[in-house]
Amino acid sequence: MIVGVGIDVVDVARFLATLERAPRLLERLFTEPERGVPPTSLAARFAAKEAVAKALGAPGTLHWHDATIHRVVGGPPQLEVTGTVAARAAELGVTRFHVSISHDAGIASAVVVAED
Repeated sequence: MIVGVGIDVVDVARFLATLERAPRLLERLFTEPERGVPPTSLAARFAAKEAVAKALGAPGTLHWHDATIHRVVGGPPQLEVTGTVAARAAELGVTRFHVSISHDAGIASAVVVAED
């Protein structure tokens, strides 16, 4: 059963300009494995993290580092949750996430489906 669905879009140029103005934001928003991806993929991961929060009802208590989007060669991205995100997922009965991310024409987008 679907517990929640989240979607988000990010203007890549605007997102990268923000990271340039505030370089510490990179460490605040992304886990170590995520920081090594190309800039457009960073924007897509940010959209995915926002979509995760929306799929979980956007409680406002989630920490950015408690969700990591992993690239899987030949497969869909995988979401690893810990801490506050894992706790909220457990509270809602979520046992699995489906993640789709994309970036093209200056826009990064993500959809997350939370399932029990």
